[in-house]
Amino acid sequence: MVASGVTTAQSVAFASNGLEGRYATALYELAAEQQQLDAVLDECAALARLIDESAPLRTVLGDRRLDITVSRKAVLAVLDAQGFCQTLKNFVGVVADNRRLPNLRQILAAVDALASARRGEVVADVTSAQPLTTTQRAQLQVRLAEAGYSRITIRERVDSSLLGGLVVRVGAKLYDASLQTRLFRLHYAMKGAA
Repeated sequence: MVASGVTTAQSVAFASNGLEGRYATALYELAAEQQQLDAVLDECAALARLIDESAPLRTVLGDRRLDITVSRKAVLAVLDAQGFCQTLKNFVGVVADNRRLPNLRQILAAVDALASARRGEVVADVTSAQPLTTTQRAQLQVRLAEAGYSRITIRERVDSSLLGGLVVRVGAKLYDASLQTRLFRLHYAMKGAA
């Protein structure tokens, strides 16, 4: 049983719902069948990082005006140049053929969530105003373990609009300790007093 009250089987079911989940499940099962699961999961993470770091690649993925063959060739050329495995290239080709390239980043996130669920891990999405230091990351891991999340993977994101503090989402639970939220609460409290 996962600490959030959701069993691992239920977590897997949640991860495989929707368009992204169906594609993620197909890739996960194909890679497992071919006994390439670890390599494909590593390459999915690398491709997700590549998409996050490359504005031109995001433009090609998101531009629905491009012809399917043009966008497919462009994306596959990038995957070839970066040395991705044939399984992932074939998968991205299918995604392109089905006109789902704008969803590729979400599909890769669903693959990561599915892999975590199958390992019995819970994913904590942590948003902070600035990148976490090693000490802060360790303290957060200890706090989450105290809250009952012993097998947890922390996925970090930086959002400078928070001003300070953290927002942690574990499953359906949200822990918001951001300075932005505190200021909003203070603002509304002062409005109510007036």
